[in-house]
This record gives sequence, C-alpha cells and structure tokens, in this order.
Amino acid sequence: MDLLTNFPLWASLAAIFFAQFVKVPIQYIATRRIDWSLLTSTGGMPSSHSAAVTALSTGVAIEAGMGSAVFAVSAMFAIITMFDATGVRRQAGEQAIVLNQLVADFGKLVEEAKGWQKKPEQEKRKELKELLGHKPIEVFFGGLTGILLTLLLHYLI
Repeated sequence: MDLLTNFPLWASLAAIFFAQFVKVPIQYIATRRIDWSLLTSTGGMPSSHSAAVTALSTGVAIEAGMGSAVFAVSAMFAIITMFDATGVRRQAGEQAIVLNQLVADFGKLVEEAKGWQKKPEQEKRKELKELLGHKPIEVFFGGLTGILLTLLLHYLI
C-alpha cells in the first residue's frame, strides 16, 4: 500500500502524462493541425523525460530533503537523463534524418532503374524515427514543467 502514497512516483507519472498531453495543443498552435500521435511519441516540446525526472527529484527533495542520499541519486539520474536527451538521442535523430534522405534518394534511383513503382509503398522502405531527442529548450521546459507541476501537486494534496 506504500506504493499508493509514494508522492515522488505519482508526481513523476503525472508530469509524464501532462507533458505528453500538452504537446498536442503546442503542436496545434505551431502547425494548425492536431496530431494525436504525439501523446505516445518521443521528442517534442516539452520533454516528458525531463518533466518526469525533475518531478521525481523535486518530489524526493520535498519528502526526504535535499541533503538525503536518495535526492542525490534522483538528481544525478535527472542530470544524466536530460543530458542524454539533448546529446546522444538528439544526434541519433539527426542521423535518422540523413539516413531517411539517403533511403529516399536511393529509392528514387531504384524506382527509375528497376520499376519499383509496382510494389506497395511499405515494401519499398522503412523510415527511421527522426524525433528521438530534444533541443535544449525542450529539455529546459520539460524540466521546468516537472518542477512546477510537482510543487503544485504537493501544495494541492
């Protein structure tokens, strides 16, 4: 039953869901189209990974204090996660863009040379996911989302 009263866990889960949900209206404002697939996708504004780990660290700080060992663990986990979101995962996304363009160009060449136009589109190519990581601003606002949402939940609950 302790799981049901674990504030840092629930704050972190709430931050993930909130950050994923808010991506839809933010994308709508930017593009004037609703994309419900953002609810379950990686990347985008704000970073739900950053929101989750900062909510976790904020919840731990509230409950155990900033001098506790568990806060140190959660803070380091948050730093590594946020660094990874802007580093390795972002670069993997950039590489996916280039690879997808190479595949598209190669597909055009093969289509012209061998008549691939008769095959279904799914058999022609499989695109890599390009939106893997985050821009630093997305990580910043994800982190800010996690902290503010956790503080709000703490004072409401």
